[in-house]
Amino acid sequence: MPATPLPIGSYVTSWRPGPVTEEDRLNPGPVSAVSALLDLPHTVAGTGDALPPLWQWFYFLHWPAQHELGADGHLRDARFLPPIPDRQRMFAGGRCEVSEPLRLGEPTERVSSLSAVTPKQGRTGELLFITERQEFRQSGRLCVVEEQDIVYRSGRGPAGAHPTALDDQATATAEGPWRLSLQPDPTLLFRFSALTANAHRIHYDAPYCRDTEGYPGLVVHGPLLALLMLELVRRNAPERRVRTLSYRLRRPVFAGERILADGAAADGRAGLRIATHREARHATAEVTFACRQD
Repeated sequence: MPATPLPIGSYVTSWRPGPVTEEDRLNPGPVSAVSALLDLPHTVAGTGDALPPLWQWFYFLHWPAQHELGADGHLRDARFLPPIPDRQRMFAGGRCEVSEPLRLGEPTERVSSLSAVTPKQGRTGELLFITERQEFRQSGRLCVVEEQDIVYRSGRGPAGAHPTALDDQATATAEGPWRLSLQPDPTLLFRFSALTANAHRIHYDAPYCRDTEGYPGLVVHGPLLALLMLELVRRNAPERRVRTLSYRLRRPVFAGERILADGAAADGRAGLRIATHREARHATAEVTFACRQD
């Protein structure tokens, strides 16, 4: 008889990696590159300007040696990767608090730490929820605090209820007045992977997606969906400063599908979502704005 698998929590009983501090000058180059990726007519910010919320994801990047990557393109080992066998990773969402925006061209310190490690029993088996906390400082001031929620499983769970074929013509029904449409293709996903140092094969290797992961096509990055929702705020309320934001990634979107980001603002808040013709809420987000006098 096969051995009974150990509880997932047993692998992380004594796993408590310490914090790590890194520095980056926030060169304007990545902002120009992301602006081009989004087909914007001009770069959204230059030296001394405020970095849009969540665009810190294009900084503090790590490029590991090729031999350090696993078969799926992810790192085999890293400081905040839990030591569980046959590890499978899912980005579930996060939160961000902006005391003051980060400024391009200024030396920036990031302190990353492990905030929570929580084993849970999900519908498809045992899961491990990891929350990573990042604090960003400029000139000694705490500017941004971000938390990311990552879900891990040991081994593969049951295949998800993904479509067997993709429709590249159908569109979602709009709900809010703020609207942004996108039909991501493999080139866009490749460029976004490069801008975030992401080598996960689900974003560029279609045969791997179908044959190994069980997806019908290339998977659109969860962080790209979150950024599209925040882009609604940047374009439609440019005079409002984001104070807090939270987002949740619910169901994958695939290359070729027509994505609709839409939302609305009221009473100092904005509710946002990502939709396709298949799902009304692939991802959701909520933003609160700073008071006018802040």
